[in-house]
Amino acid sequence: MLLHICCAPCSIYPLQKLTEAGHNVAGFFYNHNIHPYQEYQRRLDAVREFAAAKELKMIYRDEYALEKFLSAVAQNPSERCHYCYFSRLDAAAEQAAASGYEAFTSSLLYSRYQNHAAIRTAGERAGERHGVNFHYEDFRPGWQEGIKLSKEMGLYRQQYCGCIYSEKERYLPKAQNA
Repeated sequence: MLLHICCAPCSIYPLQKLTEAGHNVAGFFYNHNIHPYQEYQRRLDAVREFAAAKELKMIYRDEYALEKFLSAVAQNPSERCHYCYFSRLDAAAEQAAASGYEAFTSSLLYSRYQNHAAIRTAGERAGERHGVNFHYEDFRPGWQEGIKLSKEMGLYRQQYCGCIYSEKERYLPKAQNA
């Protein structure tokens, strides 16, 4: 199974659960939406560190495509997550099919802040497009365990989802953000 990894901390618990269930898992990093570039690089470095520690086979699609992301969502930022989910899961499905994996999933399904219904829809749509199964599993029950383990491992832990809009929502005072 190919596990799309949004970040190292969010991948700990899904990797553990998938491995325990008997899946042979490889990781896939593609997160073209992360802003700013320094944040993108911190997350990529943390995934590399995590993958090395876990001896996790990885495929990196190291593309920082901020302009592509912004041009796709700028007209309707409130719908950005749908584009973001689909674009990353579509890339994961394409990679899974090209590499001979039976299925793919995402560490996005670990976060209690993400829209699981939208992720599932995007994953299933991407899987159909590329002829590979999307494995939906709710990894949120491991939220606290994943946080604990990521801190123990000393992994970089980001403070917002990733895009410029989520960065604004996280750091701009609530009164100005409304």
